[in-house]
Amino acid sequence: MGKIEWAMWANEQALAAGLIYLTGGVVGVAGQFRGWQFAAFGIAAGVFVCLLEYPRSKRSKGTSVERTGQYCFTVCVKAFGPLTRNYYIRAFLHAALCIPGGFMLATVLGCVCLGIASLIYLSAAIHSEHWEPILPRKDPPKRVGESIKEPPQNPPPRPPADLRRKRAENLEAAVYDNPMTVTVNE
Repeated sequence: MGKIEWAMWANEQALAAGLIYLTGGVVGVAGQFRGWQFAAFGIAAGVFVCLLEYPRSKRSKGTSVERTGQYCFTVCVKAFGPLTRNYYIRAFLHAALCIPGGFMLATVLGCVCLGIASLIYLSAAIHSEHWEPILPRKDPPKRVGESIKEPPQNPPPRPPADLRRKRAENLEAAVYDNPMTVTVNE
């Protein structure tokens, strides 16, 4: 059994938390709730978290699936070097960003979700994981096999090549001998 990649879980949780935090902030500011300044902070924090968490990290083993349009965000996140690569820093950053969200009802859910993401990032950091960018490959992709380019002509089950039926254009050549003897039971 393979090891758990905590950072993959933390990334998904933090992105969702950023969106929830952002939405709660918009509700708080639009409703002019008491303490709407905390909601305004929630909007800014939600946008920041979404921009930071949108690019996925490369997996240690297996294939890494990048999000649509993540390349430009990857370049921006990569530019900050160890500040964005280290999961200890991300864990403490998310923990600090979620604190003001606890002072307003509209942003409490985003605050809790971001706190959970912070704990998952802390676990990823303890397991010595770090953010690795998914960059385009420099080597050309592998060629598709010739058998895939031309699909089979007859449906399964397919007999071995030497027993396959020939084309009906030449009737003598189209006939083949059945390797098993057929008898009629009377």
